[in-house]
Parts: sequence; structure tokens; C-alpha cells
Amino acid sequence: MRLPERLPRETGRDYALRTIKDNIIRLELAPGSQVSENELAVEMGLSRTPVREALIELSRVRIIETYPQRKSVVALIDNDLVEESRFMRNVLECAVVEKVCEVAGPEDIERLKVNVQLQNFYMDNFYPEHLMALDNEFHDILFDIARKSQLRTLMQSLSMHFDRVRNLALGEVKSQKIVKDHEDLILAIEKKDAVRARELMEKHLSRYKIDEVELRQQYPDYFK
Repeated sequence: MRLPERLPRETGRDYALRTIKDNIIRLELAPGSQVSENELAVEMGLSRTPVREALIELSRVRIIETYPQRKSVVALIDNDLVEESRFMRNVLECAVVEKVCEVAGPEDIERLKVNVQLQNFYMDNFYPEHLMALDNEFHDILFDIARKSQLRTLMQSLSMHFDRVRNLALGEVKSQKIVKDHEDLILAIEKKDAVRARELMEKHLSRYKIDEVELRQQYPDYFK
């Protein structure tokens, strides 16, 4: 399991929640795998209470299945929840990118371009874990430009179902398409073309569907 550095003033619960979420999305904690409250606590250097609280929080969005007095299990990928998550992101992010087309200034455009430059660098050198982080950061920047950062935070818990499939589908060809989507989005934002930006965002967020059958064949134990 990957252990990120604990942030200043971050509570044990928040650190446990962030760490477990990140490992589920990265598939370090694979779908169907059992998670031990005690083992997680030891590995993260925490008491059991913040870990238990984090697992309860994750069970509320159905990414963890908890069986009282027995065990907790990382939920299998449920296509209905993935689609619900993608639908939510599609509704919110299409609205956000339209807003960005209205309000983005030169400094905002530059932030997006710097991010995509880094994406191209890591794609050329094939560091998929960095690409995923930069993809997330690109979307964070869009919400920040639109002044909807709190909405992004609220969206991220349910988005875990979608993000797992994004990570599973990440490959060289897929990465090239994702980075090209971001480049095209920046052009649309620069031109303040909200219609084009919305079309691009819808295409971008639906790319995982292309690989759904193949992913089920490659990882049959991961899907419900």
C-alpha cells in the first residue's frame, strides 16, 4: 500500500481516509480484497479509531463493504455505480467548463497549459501514475477557475467508482487521447467556445466506455 506524507494539521481520520481512497483508486487495494482495520492502522501509524471512521465513511459511498464483527472488503466494480458516477461528473464538469469559458483569463490559461506540458512529458516517458495525478489536477484547476472548488471536493467521494475504471483503463493509447482532449479543451476555452468545450468534456468523460468489455475480459475478478 502506498503511504502518502501526512499533511500539516491533518487529522488521523482525514489521513486514513485520503490514504485508503488513494490506494483503492490506484488499485493497490484491489476490488474484492479484504482490508483489516488493525493492519491498516499499524501500516499508517494510527490507532484503530480513525481507520474505523474512514472505513465507515467509505462504506457510505459503497466503495467498502463492511461486515460487522467479521471483515471489510473493497467492493467489486459495479457498472451501475460507475455510470452513476460518470453521469454526475458529466453534469457538473460540463457546466464548469462552460463557466470557465466565460471567466478564464490569461493566467488561468497558462496554468492549464503548464499542466498539459507536464502530461506530455510523463506520457513520452510513460509514467502512468503521474499522468493520473496530472489529469486530476487539470480538472481541479477547472473547478478552481470557475470558483467551484468545494463542489469538486464534494464530488470526489462518489467519483471513486468512476476513477477506479479510469485508472484500470489507463494505457499508452488511452493516455494520448486523454492528453489530446485536454489540449483541445484549452483551445476551446481560449476561444471562449462554450459549446465546443462542453462537447469535448462529454467525449473526455465517456472514453472509459470504449474499453469496458475488454477490461471485463482482462480483469474478470474485479467486476460485479
